[in-house]
Amino acid sequence: MSLTPTYSTTFRATGYPLRLYSGQDALENLPAELKRSRAKRAFIVCGRTVSRKTDLIARIKRILGDTCVGVFDEIDKDTTIASVTRAADAARAVQADLLIGVGAGSVTQGTRVVAILMAERRPVDELITQYPDNAPAISPKLLEPKVPIINVLTAATSAQNRGGSAVKDPNRDHRMEFFDPKTRPVAVFWDSDALMTAPPSLVRTTAVSVYWRSMMNLGAPRVGPLSEGDRLQAFRLAQFAVQHVNDTADVTPRIAACTAAFLQNRDADDGGALTEKHWVARVVYAFATALFQMHAHVGQGDANAALTPMVMRKLGPRDPEAMALIAQGLGVWRESDGLATAPEKAATELERVFSSVGMPVRVSGLNIPRESLPLIVENSLKNFNADPKREFVRERDLLLSVLEACW
Repeated sequence: MSLTPTYSTTFRATGYPLRLYSGQDALENLPAELKRSRAKRAFIVCGRTVSRKTDLIARIKRILGDTCVGVFDEIDKDTTIASVTRAADAARAVQADLLIGVGAGSVTQGTRVVAILMAERRPVDELITQYPDNAPAISPKLLEPKVPIINVLTAATSAQNRGGSAVKDPNRDHRMEFFDPKTRPVAVFWDSDALMTAPPSLVRTTAVSVYWRSMMNLGAPRVGPLSEGDRLQAFRLAQFAVQHVNDTADVTPRIAACTAAFLQNRDADDGGALTEKHWVARVVYAFATALFQMHAHVGQGDANAALTPMVMRKLGPRDPEAMALIAQGLGVWRESDGLATAPEKAATELERVFSSVGMPVRVSGLNIPRESLPLIVENSLKNFNADPKREFVRERDLLLSVLEACW
């Protein structure tokens, strides 16, 4: 027999207008998307690597012709507030009426913040999520109209069609979090040649990140009839992408990872967002986010891989059914094994999977100083997606001991 989640008939599903183009020469549809948005002054936002080490931006400019009015190519890996502010100033200076984000997660999130800064004429501290002491976080309403956004992916990311963004300010102890559903893109492109520009290291860390989230989602104890299909297919595709992540000649695994990330977002829109998240998913997400924000050389997938097995061993028993559903999805647990065995079985299998694609399975393998662990925990205490009710503050000592065990 197998364990099944409880099916819920109480949910809310939300749909957003979006056109998705995938495959060879998908970017040739860009002019039609500009016309559909009635845009005449497109502005490209990207990072240095894609602009200066590939021909992708030159290709997009050729396709757009005179409708491309500028390029800002200095969005960095950490999506710093300084870089997105400069990008917003540059886009405003040329009177851009549409933004094209070209890249992976950092650029996609950064482009949304550019749109926000172009439109909202308030101090930035009034635009970001607020964290009152001993109270739930508050996300302010950003009401001004935003220019439309088109995202051209170079690697898989769940940021591709969301409305939230996080950027880094070196002077703050946590990320600056923005949320505005009006910054969801009008179109997303998975162009084959664009995806093949990504280096293997980026493909690997993004694919593992997508796989991690799809695997964590299997642990939801309740699931709606719409979101279940999204969830199961996302996991199947993410598993395929990770198994073939080192194939540098075939775009299929890269598009599979993009599709899995897209389905994860649709899972949330189809009601999955209303199901509670288990402790392993929440804590790993918060730790990983703080870790790769502090240490620029660490990718999100690398952080997830290094943290998850031990966090699962330490905190998995808090949500035994969720761990059993994950272990069952990984093919290493049956109902006759008993719930208590699930965290260890799942953790062991994940160590095997991550190691097989060259990922570290301990934090010490990330080449960071052990002295940074307490600060990682402190920065994890202000993460709206992981902890909107501020429960982590009461668990500070436990969280530190868990992170130290991950070393």
